[in-house]
Amino acid sequence: MKPPFALPLLALAAFTLLPLHAEPAKEQAPATAAPDPEAAKTRLAELDAYWAVVSKAVNTGDFDTYAATCHPEGVLVSGGKQMSQPLAAALARWKQEFTDTRDGKMKASVEFRFSRRIGDATTAHETGIFLYTAQPEGGPPKPEHIHFEALLVKKADGWKILMENQKGPATEAEWQALK
Repeated sequence: MKPPFALPLLALAAFTLLPLHAEPAKEQAPATAAPDPEAAKTRLAELDAYWAVVSKAVNTGDFDTYAATCHPEGVLVSGGKQMSQPLAAALARWKQEFTDTRDGKMKASVEFRFSRRIGDATTAHETGIFLYTAQPEGGPPKPEHIHFEALLVKKADGWKILMENQKGPATEAEWQALK
């Protein structure tokens, strides 16, 4: 009587010839077509329009429009504060400044300049500096230059920011270099 664990001789021979740590077969990556310059132009034009909407919303204190540019699951990363939080929490914190701007109690503006813009038809990674200026009523303007990265996705209703990484302060010279 054979023990229940006995393997037929052929199977045992095949098993002993296999390496103990065989790597799975690697799939060939499909050949990728060269980037389409017209598609890149279209994406950059759409993203320029996106950033223009963001700027106008800040300049006019239009909180609802600004919030609509954000993905509901977006994340804000602040390198200066060493923190990360849902973008919705940051929006709640920023809402009063939008209201004060809309009501004329302060002026606010934001401008963007980019050092790198990569992506495809539905995703984008934007790197650069933004200049945010807040001016309380009767007070001096307080400009802040901030290095940032943004991850965006294109949805049916337009581009949405998934992650805003405010990396830290930038200088006026760095800002001017991106002109």
